Amino acid sequence: MATIINKFGKLTGWLSATFNMLGRDLEGITAVEYSDEVKKENVYGAGRMPVGTTEGNYEAKASITIYKDELLALQKSLPPGMLIQDIPPFSFIVNYEQGGNVFKDIIQNCQFTTNSTPLKQGEGKVEIQLDLLCTHIDWNV
Repeated sequence: MATIINKFGKLTGWLSATFNMLGRDLEGITAVEYSDEVKKENVYGAGRMPVGTTEGNYEAKASITIYKDELLALQKSLPPGMLIQDIPPFSFIVNYEQGGNVFKDIIQNCQFTTNSTPLKQGEGKVEIQLDLLCTHIDWNV
């Protein structure tokens, strides 16, 4: 009888993910973070135990970290004077390959809310975190 050391096999990681934005795969990307949340809360009445719960609004958040060169390529594709914050809403697609299967998350209706350039002495690269406003995330579609 064989002993299973890792029942998942090769785990999903950075190298198994691809990122697509505005019709092209990003290469100069170093981080992606996205999450969603539904605010829930216990409601109290008589006694010390909750008598029910409430459910609030849904909220999705996302950000990407890219090299300045990737940002410059994006800006070069825009008309002169147009800010990245002026780009119409777009989908940001994250694909994961795991065990021969592809899983896809789609961050919907993204818009850039920030643009910056953090330069540091001694750094050989410039990484920029860009926050995204988004409406919702379609998980594993």
